Amino acid sequence: MKTNSIIEQKTAEWIDIRRDIHAHPELRFEEIRTAGLVADRLRALGLEVTEGVGKTGVVGLLRGHKSSTSTHRKAIGLRADMDALPIQEKNLFPHASTFKGKMHACGHDGHVAMLLGAAEVLATQKLHFEGDVVFIFQPAEEGGAGAQRMIEDGLFVRFPVDAVFAMHNWPGLPVGTFAVRKGPMMASSNEFELTIKGKGAHAAMPHLGIDPVPIACQIILAFQQLISRVRNPLDPAVISVTQINAGDAINVIPEFATLAGTVRTFKEETLDLIEAQMGQIAQHLCASFGAQSDFSFNRRYPPLINDSGATTFIQRVLVGLEGVDQVYDDLDPTMGAEDFAFMLKVKPGSYVWLGNGDGDHRAAGHGLGPCMLHNPSYDFNDEVLSLGVRAWVALGLEFLNGGAQKEQ
Repeated sequence: MKTNSIIEQKTAEWIDIRRDIHAHPELRFEEIRTAGLVADRLRALGLEVTEGVGKTGVVGLLRGHKSSTSTHRKAIGLRADMDALPIQEKNLFPHASTFKGKMHACGHDGHVAMLLGAAEVLATQKLHFEGDVVFIFQPAEEGGAGAQRMIEDGLFVRFPVDAVFAMHNWPGLPVGTFAVRKGPMMASSNEFELTIKGKGAHAAMPHLGIDPVPIACQIILAFQQLISRVRNPLDPAVISVTQINAGDAINVIPEFATLAGTVRTFKEETLDLIEAQMGQIAQHLCASFGAQSDFSFNRRYPPLINDSGATTFIQRVLVGLEGVDQVYDDLDPTMGAEDFAFMLKVKPGSYVWLGNGDGDHRAAGHGLGPCMLHNPSYDFNDEVLSLGVRAWVALGLEFLNGGAQKEQ
């Protein structure tokens, strides 16, 4: 049976799986039900299944034919994220979240279903490929660095791969399109916190205290000067102070003020510069007013950098895929972050966006608002699920065979 025919026949079943996962969202490192569903289906397909990789991750190994001409057994890694977000869903359709305060608002339910579909096609349709496909179902992408957790748990030692790929739906991109670019695709994600210790006093007698509030204001402005006057203007970077807290009473100068926020860059050296300069600004500005500073900087996710060769390869596969209208290679990268970046630091590979449409798939039962990621009215577009499966299948076959797909 031809690959496209089986995909057409099975798509409705995969949509049901996607909607079941959507109705039962689980937060980072809590993906017990989802991981169990994935493991059961992979075992039923005859794959070698390993659970508990990186706490709640699942890896399925599909062994193909052994090459008669090479001593190296080639392998490709395909990754999908499984976790949901702590968001109260506003949709009212039948597959809306049944768990209060939890929601698949980023489409990871669709990512899991697409990769399960690809595993089913590759495992059941007697497609010829030489080497192995490693299906990686990752926990805790949303802030938990699940990719790094899996790597630390020996992911690529226990399941060696020559390259690894990931796919994420992208609202705003038309259905039938993909986007991928060489080099930086998504930024690093980093968090900072600054506590300014002043001296409390009566608000009518500021000269008797050390007011941390105006010091905080000056520091915020100085942080922005790092972007406009210290950083190379051709090198994108963002500093966003997103929290400022101080005081409990209107007529009291507080003893403490705290600032917190995020820094995003595409280059590690730019991040090094910004982190060092922020610490110096906090220390010296506070000292100049007699206050003390406690500055901390937490590097969360590194920048996601697509390998040039792997990106050229996936572009070629996607351009030749049935149902693809366009593969964009000139879209701007985003200052958002993705922990697949950890995998790309240790293995060549590429991260691609799959067009999720502009929201036309939203029928009755959807909440208000655009169908954007991390929105309480978001829903994965089931229309693109089969295209995602075809992309995974074609990518795996082309990578392992090094040529046209063969069918028996």
